[in-house]
Order: sequence, then C-alpha cells, then structure tokens
Amino acid sequence: MGASLSHLTPSKPPSHAKKDSWTDALHMTRKNLLTHFGHSTTIPDDTIPPDNIFTPIQPDHILPQIPIGRHHPVPRKGVEDDDLRTLHTNKFYANAFLGQQNQPVWTHPYSVWWGRGWEEDGVVRSMGLNVGHVEEGDLGFEEGDPAKVYVNPRKQCIVLSARELGQQTLLTTDTHLPFSVNVNLHSGLQGEQPKMTFPLVQGMSFVTAGYRDATPIIQTGGKGFVEFGPPVLMGRTVKYRVKDLDGRDWVIYINPVPDVDYDATRFVRIDTNTILGPPGFKGTIQVAKNPLGAEGEALYDRACGAFVCEARITATVDDSRGVYSLSYTKIGTSPLLIFALPHHIQSLDPELKKQVTRLQLRTTTKGTATAIWAEKLTFIEPNLPVTMSFGPWTPNSTTSKVRYPPEVLAFISAVAERDLRRAMAEATPQDSMYYAGKSLAKFATIVWVTKDVLSNTALATAGLDKLKSEFARYVANQQRFPLYYDDSWKGVVSSAGFADPGADFGNTFYNDHHFHYGYFVYCAAVIGYLDPEWLAAGDNRAWTNMLVKDFAESEYRGRDYPFSRSFDWWHGHSWAKGVFESADGKDQESTSEDGFASFAVKMWGKVVGDVNMEKRGNLMLAIQARSFNSYFYLQSTNKNHPSRFIQNKVTGILFENKADYATYFGTAPSLIHGIHMVPINPATSYLRPRAFVKEEWDRLFSDLGLGRGLRADVDGGWRGILYANLALIDAKASYAFFRDGVKGFWDDAWIDGGASRTWYLVWAAGMGEFAKRGLL
Repeated sequence: MGASLSHLTPSKPPSHAKKDSWTDALHMTRKNLLTHFGHSTTIPDDTIPPDNIFTPIQPDHILPQIPIGRHHPVPRKGVEDDDLRTLHTNKFYANAFLGQQNQPVWTHPYSVWWGRGWEEDGVVRSMGLNVGHVEEGDLGFEEGDPAKVYVNPRKQCIVLSARELGQQTLLTTDTHLPFSVNVNLHSGLQGEQPKMTFPLVQGMSFVTAGYRDATPIIQTGGKGFVEFGPPVLMGRTVKYRVKDLDGRDWVIYINPVPDVDYDATRFVRIDTNTILGPPGFKGTIQVAKNPLGAEGEALYDRACGAFVCEARITATVDDSRGVYSLSYTKIGTSPLLIFALPHHIQSLDPELKKQVTRLQLRTTTKGTATAIWAEKLTFIEPNLPVTMSFGPWTPNSTTSKVRYPPEVLAFISAVAERDLRRAMAEATPQDSMYYAGKSLAKFATIVWVTKDVLSNTALATAGLDKLKSEFARYVANQQRFPLYYDDSWKGVVSSAGFADPGADFGNTFYNDHHFHYGYFVYCAAVIGYLDPEWLAAGDNRAWTNMLVKDFAESEYRGRDYPFSRSFDWWHGHSWAKGVFESADGKDQESTSEDGFASFAVKMWGKVVGDVNMEKRGNLMLAIQARSFNSYFYLQSTNKNHPSRFIQNKVTGILFENKADYATYFGTAPSLIHGIHMVPINPATSYLRPRAFVKEEWDRLFSDLGLGRGLRADVDGGWRGILYANLALIDAKASYAFFRDGVKGFWDDAWIDGGASRTWYLVWAAGMGEFAKRGLL
C-alpha cells in the first residue's frame, strides 16, 4: 500500500460505543470463563481511590486534520475482541496475534508459546501450549569477556495439549488488557468452542489451562520425563509430581469442575514424552516449577485451584511520595500467589513484607522473581522529582534555578545567539517524525535558555515565533508524511511506513512512539510555558494531548487509544517494539529517550495545569530510575544479569529473552552507551546515578581513547553526548570541553542533531554550580 493521503480515507469511523459496553463485554468474557472452568470468582474491590492519578487527559476525539483508516498492513490474527476494546500493540503478549503466532510470550517467570506441530529433536509433536523455564546454567553466551550477548534457549519443559487438537488447530486471543490476555486453542471445527483457554497474566505463579470437554495431554521435550509420580488426592484436585526433560521438578494439579464425574487419578504415561488423561475433561490443569522441594510444594498446594485473570493499576501521589498498586482478579477460592520482579521487592509496601515467601524462580532478563501471597501488590516511591523543571537539576536540589557567574553567562550568551539564529534558519527534517521531533526539541531548548537563563527577551521572542511556525505545520498535519489514525490497531501513526515498514524506525508499525512523540510533547511544553496564550489557540493543546494519549493514555477504558501503550507498569519501563513478530520478544535500547518521554509528559502536564498528568510523569520517572538501575545500568553489584555480562556496564538492547550489547545502528561502545544517555535533559541526573556513571566512565571512556577500542576521535555528536554525560561526575571537565573544545579547536559536528552547544554549556555549568554547593 502506498503512503498517499488518497489511501488514508476512512473505511469506517472509530466506534462511538459507550464505555459501559466495553465493561459489559469484559464481564461477559469473565462469566464465560467461570462457566467453562467451573469456579467461583473473587474480584478485587473496584473502589478506586478518590485521588487516583489515572484520570482522562481529554475526551476521545480524532482531530479533523487526521485522516482515519483501516488500511494497516499488519492483520489482527486471531483477535476475537471487537471494536469496543483497544489493542495493546507493545505489550508482552503481542506475539500471540502476530506472524505465525508461535513465538513465545513471557509472563515471568514462565514463557509460553504455541506448539503448532513444533518438533524438538524429532521427538515431540504437539498442537498445545509449550511452557518454558530456563535456569542460568542453560544460557547461551557469545564468546568474549565480557560476553556481548546472552540468550535463553527455548525448551519444551511442559506442554499442555489435548488429543482433539490436530493440524487444523487455530489460536485466538480475547480480553486484551494492559497486564493480561486470554489465549484460546480451537480444534478448527466450525462453531466449536475453544478446547483450551489459557489466561496469561504477568507474574502468574501457575500456567493454567482451562479445558472444555477434551482429552488432556501433558508432554515434555528431549529425552522425555525423567520421572512421573503417582497421583496424590487433594479433595477433588489430583496432584502429580514430575521431573521434566532436564530432571527439574514440576507439580501438576488436575482440577475437575464440581458437576462432572471425572477420575483425575487415571493420567497415565503412554510414552517417554507423553502423559494422557481420560477423555471428557472439564476444568483446569495447572503447572508450576518447584525448585524448593517440600516447602515449595506446600505453597503451590495452598494456592492451586485458583488462578489470576486480570490486573488493574491505581496510584496516588502526595507531594514527593508516590504509591501505586496492582489489584488482581482471580478465579477460584484459594489464596493468590503472585511473582514479583526485583525492582518490585525493592519498593514493596512494608505492610506486605510478611507475605513474601522463599519461593523464587529465575526470569529470562529481569533477575529472580519472588512469590508473594497477595491479591493486591502495593509499591512505594518516596522521592519523586517534583521540583525538576526545564533547567539543570539534581535529586539533592530543591529547584532547577541556577545562578551562573557573569563570565559563564557572557560566554553562553554568545554561543546561544549563534545557535538560535542557526536553528531559525535551518529547515526541520521532513522525512521523519523522530528527527523532526529532535530538531524541534533542540530549537525549543535554545529558546528557553535565551529567555529564562539569559533574559534576552527580544531574541527569544523572535526564536519563539519561528518555533511556533514550524510546530504549526505538524499540528496542521502538513508535513511530508502526515499522521493518520489507524482504526485497526487504534493509534496515530506516520504514513511513511506503508511503502517501507522500516521507514522512520517503524513508526507506522507502532515502534518507538514514546521516543518520537515525546520530543514533540516536550517542545509543546516549552512553547506553552513561554507563551501561555498559545495553549488556547487552535488545536495546539488537543494535538499535543493526542500524542500523549497515543503512547501514555491514562484512561483504562478509553475508546481510541490503549491504556499506556509504551510504558509497562509491571516491568517499570517502556517497550519500543510494536507490531513486529519477535523470537526474543519486546525490546528497548534507549532508556534515556524512555525517561525523556516521561519527563515530557510531566512538563506538559505542569504547563497545561493537568495535575494528574504531571504526577503520572513524576511517578513514571521514579519507577524508571529504579528499573533502569536494576536491569539496564549494570553496576558491579548487579545481581539481575549473569556475571559474564555485567562488565559491559549497560545491556545495550534489552529483550524479554536476551541482552545484546549492541544497538540497531552500530556496535561501537560510544553508540551502545550513548543511546542510553541521549538526550541529556534535567531527568538525566535522576535516572543515571553518579556511582553508575563513574563505573561506566572509568571502564570505557576515561580518556576517550584507551577504553576497549574506542577511538580518540569519537564520531560526530556522540562525542558531545559523552562529554555532557561526564558533567554528572566531573562538571568542570565537561564545561571546559564545551567552552574550549580540544586544544582551543571547536567543531560543531560534536553536537548531536537533537542538542546544542548552548544547552550543553548550561547543563555542565549548572552541574558545576550544584557541585560547588554539595548538591551533586
């Protein structure tokens, strides 16, 4: 399909169904689950705190200059949800509706994937759902010290299937929610209900399969089950202990529904790899890995029979203290056992500490998960960056206002006038939302410096007028590749990618929206701050809010955009990959642009007076600071990645299934580390602690030449990025570089296209002033 606007006319407008219909559809799906699984349900108290910060940004409305279409080249494979629910393009379960639908989904600590006749070593063929769990000893490492890559192999530890599933089996998904989805396996016979349904929820302690009048098959890969124990009666539930292909312990619980006469003790091993149950089963089979012997089994015994099917997030912010909670909906009466990631345990509400168990399972790239007894997990972030604004800032300062010495202001003034006049003369890149956003953000920052730091009102006004004129082209949707509203996947995308999926970094396919749109939101925040009347003019506010809603929608039941497309509130950071099938799952390579998007949301909320949006931005930054330093920034004390990998100091591209010390555009250390720094902004000092920056700098960049093959003449703007980052630990040296260059020689090529020498001088000098006051 081409990218011309003639192809973007709407085939039908977005659904205007009432949100109550969305709720009714959700309740009907849950009722069907209850009916088929034969369990009662415990739904958490739906009372939302009166000061919950997840409030609507603006009413759903597609602006008239944004065409609407259903022409997206990626089909919605097996999606049963109708237009009453938006779809989560960047969430953990996207592989279930993309491509061949047989790539893994990671719930942590487990991964699951559709067998679809998949064969391992010529032994196991299955149309069921594979359940995998990988220990550190199973990892594959690329050669080197430290290893540049580690990857988790795909293993059929346990396979849950049914004899009725043959080559015609279909996989569908329903009830797409921010933290959960249902995966269904159909026999392929027209009109027949799914034979199996798997509710997948992040952190679930069991992989649960709901069977509907089927003959259960349980399998493993490789050499087959090392051990299959006799049945253990637990009321109507029957437990089996098995050792998988690697001799690792699992427990299996057969839970027939009350109104069916079914003998769950008659599961038999029919060959090395296969356990077969009697036909006509209606109920659930639950599997869980047990590394803790009798103690672990006792925990699972207590929890079996119930399973989680949904999570809902709420949050409150009181000054600089943020509290967020995940409330779980479960089916069944047993207490709920849920796994939490390391950054969750760090911030867990002290009231829940007594509910933490000794049961732990390794995740693929997020360290060790810990099981907790809870139907509501609450986490506390005590130090939100509420005083952070547009200027240099540190976590120890109470303001972003910096008093610069006169000689510093004089030098910055000279550079700023030159930079601003150049920015006013340069054309904004037209081929890319990403590069256009970076260019406009750079321009906006220079204008802000000119007005707020240098008090040069006349020059700042001229710059602001030009900036507003450039921004207006995008609000009017008159750039070379206009945006359009995709009513298939529900979002605003660039039209550039219809001829080439890789155009503009895959924006059309929902890649990187928080990166791309975050720059525009920041630019709008600066304009609105400098000229409040601009906010009420035309579509300026509505258009910017549209971008925020696309990547950071705050309404759980919104019509036009999914809740929090990019930011994963469970993982504590965003995922950049959109609707591309991926054998290693979602990924992200730029934590700094992830954090900058949250900073932009915070500042836009502050400027327009949306208090809850500002609070959400602050809370997201606090959670990112914790998760980045748990999973992306690798201090020597890091325990969440293998010891053979942590000396890289950053993960590079972090996938759900592997860590790859690289970027998508090169493998030089300056690129791998620099992409986790750019853009240097007020949130940088909050996200990148000095202890980490010093370890990273000393290992790789201490002389910009001797660290592991880095050339002394680091190419282009990456040199400026590295030196701006240096301000966090040596502001004097950083400022000296941006003032004097190298031996008195300055090259503008050392400045990235999204930054300016002006800002780097303000940043480094500001860090220097904080250092003098003991605030750095």
